[in-house]
Amino acid sequence: MGFASFVGRVFFASIFILSAWQMFNEFGVDGGPAAKELIPKLDFAKRHISSRLHVNLPDIEVRQLVATFIALKGLGAILFVFGHGIGAFFLFVYLLVSTPILYDFYNYGPKEPQYNVLLSDFLQCVAQCGALIFFWGMKNSIPKRQLKKRAPKPKAA
Repeated sequence: MGFASFVGRVFFASIFILSAWQMFNEFGVDGGPAAKELIPKLDFAKRHISSRLHVNLPDIEVRQLVATFIALKGLGAILFVFGHGIGAFFLFVYLLVSTPILYDFYNYGPKEPQYNVLLSDFLQCVAQCGALIFFWGMKNSIPKRQLKKRAPKPKAA
């Protein structure tokens, strides 16, 4: 069971490791294609949240946000492979922050072609969040290995 669990974690984490590696290689001085895709979506999300909450949100440097995403995905996935709960937490935080911004299906009508693609990707990220929560639950439900107490040997009379 231990080996199968490890292989499953490797397959799950490979999504994040390969994505972080690609983002790192394309990063450049402007944040790369990830930053270019993120800028309009982040601006729209900020305007939407500001109008709903009636507060001005601070400016977010997109290049730093992309660097943070790379760090969360890369470090989180590597720690997750080795079974550390903090790795699952890093991946969960990444998904929690990035999913509603990147996959904004709610800005399109059901008849538009982008709607189905974005909704599918959004639901896939929600499923990944569920898998991470399941991992936390299983990790906390298995008792830690306890040392067996040895019975004292009776003294010979």
